[in-house]
Amino acid sequence: MDTPSVLLKEIGYWAEVARVPIRIGAILLVSWLLLSLSQKLVPVLRKQLQERTDDAEQLKRVVTLSRVFRYIATVITTLIAGMLVLTELGISIAPILASAGVIGLAIGFGAQSLIKDYFNGLFLLLEDQVRQGDVVDVADKGGLVEEVTLRYIRLRDYEGNVHFVPNSIITTVTNRSRSFAYALVDVSIAYRENVEEVFAVMREVAAGMRRDETLGPMIMEDIDIAGVEAWADSAVVIRSRFKVHALQQWTVKRAFLLRLKNEFDRLGIEIPFPHLTLYPGQARDGSAPPLHILNQG
Repeated sequence: MDTPSVLLKEIGYWAEVARVPIRIGAILLVSWLLLSLSQKLVPVLRKQLQERTDDAEQLKRVVTLSRVFRYIATVITTLIAGMLVLTELGISIAPILASAGVIGLAIGFGAQSLIKDYFNGLFLLLEDQVRQGDVVDVADKGGLVEEVTLRYIRLRDYEGNVHFVPNSIITTVTNRSRSFAYALVDVSIAYRENVEEVFAVMREVAAGMRRDETLGPMIMEDIDIAGVEAWADSAVVIRSRFKVHALQQWTVKRAFLLRLKNEFDRLGIEIPFPHLTLYPGQARDGSAPPLHILNQG
């Protein structure tokens, strides 16, 4: 046998042997490049969108969606690369896909809540109900949204506790972070106070807050005094509210109550406490004993 023929056969044999590892290596290399590209492309697109808008709400939505798109790109790329590698190894993926369908159906009955997590999570994102950075109440839990995925929402409450809420149990979302909010303030005064004078004091204090360099930018409109909300046991309750920028309602409310308390103290306006009146009743002859009034704080 000629030496060149033997050499060509050897080269052909080793080329055939190396074909599969080379193709698998190429698949893995392309997959790695696609994953790297998605990891870099999504932040670039997010930066471009952030530069085109100054709307804080839209910026939060961009951040949330970019995280989800990056996750979806990683899952899809990994699945396709895995199927191509199996094909190169001579393993038919058709039976695997058929078996996966049967197994998926069986698992579906036992993992309905997991499937519901993903469906609910998809619609939460498509309908723009929750974004990263929002303050929301979901499933009896409230706090700052630190992460939104297709399976769960991660919240951190005021005490620093972290709550992982599966999307499948979310039926109602109360979002406190959209466009604006109202700082609702109920003020209690004694029955003997003049309500109209208290209205004037509240408006004066609110006007001072709007002139404040720190608090002023948080408040969008002048105070709205609804009027007398209720006659409580020991107080007249006055309801008012401020229209403020989102997430500033608690800051404005606390500042208003502090300044109003100081102003009430200065003007001698009574902030009431519960009163209890004891009346022992009349004697048999119809005479009434003196009234004894007991104040309990």
